[in-house]
Amino acid sequence: MIRATLAFLLFTTPAFAADMSVFVRNQRSDGVAVELFSRDSDKVWPGDDKVFLIRPQARKSVPISCEPGEHICWGAWVNGNDSVTAGVGPDSDRPCDTCCFICVEHSTETVDLAE
Repeated sequence: MIRATLAFLLFTTPAFAADMSVFVRNQRSDGVAVELFSRDSDKVWPGDDKVFLIRPQARKSVPISCEPGEHICWGAWVNGNDSVTAGVGPDSDRPCDTCCFICVEHSTETVDLAE
């Protein structure tokens, strides 16, 4: 009976969100806009038609809440000129082998934006 109750609780407990950070180093001479896109859902960070803005030569740590194991890709572009892009771009429609990571609780992923 106890095992059945524990099994029931295990399968009915809602999934928890993981809190992690993305540390962006903008090594460019231009300010950049950055968005994060889930490959497993329609989630976008920061969301609501907003972006993370990083000044030229600046560093910024942005907290996100994601599902453990979720695949996340980043897209960046020169602020005010979305034809100059990096990662998966502003619409998450560009191929990129090195701009995705997996959501892991209490971890930090680093994104380097070079000239």
